[in-house]
Amino acid sequence: MTPTETLNTLNHSYLAIHRKKEDLFWSTYMGTSDAHDQSAQAQTEWTNYLSNPQKIADLKQAITEAEKLIDPQERESTLIGLQGWLAMFQAHAIETPEGNQLKEKLINFEADLFEKKQQHVMTYHDEKGNEVEGSLPVLSSVIRTNDNEQVRQSAHQALMDLEQWLLHNGFLDLVKLRNQFARTLGFDSFFDYSVVKTEQMTSEQLFTILDDFEQRTRPNHQNSLDNLAKEKGEQALQAHNFPFSFAGDVMRQLDPYVPFSQSLRRWVESFGRLNIDYSGAELTLDLLDRKGKYQNGFCHGPIPSFIDQGNWIAAQVNFTSNAKPDQVGSGYDGINTLFHEGGHAAHFANVKMNSPCFSQEFAPTSMAYAETQSMFCDSLLTDADWLKQYAKNAAGEAVPDTIIKQMIDSRQPFKAYTERSILVVPYFERALYQLSDDELTPETVTKLARNMEQRILGLACSPRPLMAIPHLLSDESACSYQGYLLAHMAVYQTRAYFTRTLGYLTDNTEIGPLLAKHYWSRGNHLSHNQTIESLTGERFNAKYLADACNLSAEDAWKIEQQKIADLSSRKRSDVAPLNARIKVVDGDTVISDNLVSDEDLCRRFETYIAEEYGC
Repeated sequence: MTPTETLNTLNHSYLAIHRKKEDLFWSTYMGTSDAHDQSAQAQTEWTNYLSNPQKIADLKQAITEAEKLIDPQERESTLIGLQGWLAMFQAHAIETPEGNQLKEKLINFEADLFEKKQQHVMTYHDEKGNEVEGSLPVLSSVIRTNDNEQVRQSAHQALMDLEQWLLHNGFLDLVKLRNQFARTLGFDSFFDYSVVKTEQMTSEQLFTILDDFEQRTRPNHQNSLDNLAKEKGEQALQAHNFPFSFAGDVMRQLDPYVPFSQSLRRWVESFGRLNIDYSGAELTLDLLDRKGKYQNGFCHGPIPSFIDQGNWIAAQVNFTSNAKPDQVGSGYDGINTLFHEGGHAAHFANVKMNSPCFSQEFAPTSMAYAETQSMFCDSLLTDADWLKQYAKNAAGEAVPDTIIKQMIDSRQPFKAYTERSILVVPYFERALYQLSDDELTPETVTKLARNMEQRILGLACSPRPLMAIPHLLSDESACSYQGYLLAHMAVYQTRAYFTRTLGYLTDNTEIGPLLAKHYWSRGNHLSHNQTIESLTGERFNAKYLADACNLSAEDAWKIEQQKIADLSSRKRSDVAPLNARIKVVDGDTVISDNLVSDEDLCRRFETYIAEEYGC
């Protein structure tokens, strides 16, 4: 087999295994199928395919042969593809039989725990004292926006109860198994293994960055807590009160301007004006909350985009949210998820390389790199000019400046808290996986979680208790939460560059093509830092995010006022087609699609929400 034939064979054999795994993943996580055993088996097949160390030796031989190819274009293209596969196999290689056995055991154990957790019902008591079932997103929204303290406390207690349920129903055994697996690969802990795998750095290198950020933001964060306690009393720092005490009122005021029914239209129009092109991708969106569905938004691609021997293979991408349209706060949350997961989809739909290994979300793709794309897109939602253009009530009136100012006044002092609520997770997970098996008891781990929340957040308990975060359970996201913070650092660096060079972000038609060129087109062929340097000319750094965290509310409002003022002097761009086939579903039910037009897609979605939820 020639080196080029080897590349093509790898591309197609991987696609078949990847597609099978992803289709089963989607159906089980959406709660439309009980095929958990089949899903675990497909995951095992995928893992075994990538972890086979013989493939590394075979690829190195193929690369040696490819270097001898006479045609320079074929040689360069084939080498790029084969080297991409080599990086992927090296990221997943498991060289011992013991390691492979443990990995298979981990997959099955995690699948069993996931199935059990799907059956675990969380409830809280509403204003009338009725017991109400609530998913993680619903409970979090109640804690943020409900004006009844007893209701908020009840919702938070449900999250605390979930922690204890997990601690007594397998999570600690999962931690032990993960550590055992990592040690067969030569790592001290699963956390150390995961950081190398997902970010290509050691834990020590990672915490050099995290410790520096923690120190830079600590004084301003503590000052904000002290001021809140002085203004509203110490009870404002209680977990069930904290988010509402600084943001709850203003989010209720914003709610009429960001109804969930309009979220799909806002996404289509805003991304269209940014000139984001999905390159013919097929997108399936499952946006509504329901029992049995995975309780967190995510984006996965059953078919990664790539150029197959000169032919473009458009991506197939699924993404999800857990919206409850008749709940206060669901509209803004829904738009946020659409922008976030839609950003992921835009990225993975636009990787123009010659192999699917460059356009999938697993290692060697850096989580920080992947999350930079999504978090840049959702960062637009806090820009005053975006809010003035898109946040409108039923009468078509734009959100008043006073509400935008209140959003800034309430949130900017806690900007550092927002980032530190990400930061606390890797601090906790690192310490968790450093515990011995004997130390892994419910009591010890609960105490560790509360101590870490006190240390990083300055709160006796987090509004979102650490072990209620779903990422900690999933193999692909465990010990990788730091990627969100690293991504935010890159997002603010990217925003600063666009502001400096283009003048503004909202509806700027130059942004989509620039992201596609510098951040998306080469996928994981480039490192996270290389993509940032390609666009901005600077190396990755945390300066811009730290500066944003330490900005006063007064200065932040001045910046946003200028954005509003600048709207009057610029012509609004037209909505460009997204160049995607879009289908919105609720489980197995198709709500709307854009076979006729994007307008028809949005109109049918709005009608469905109005009929089903009365809003």
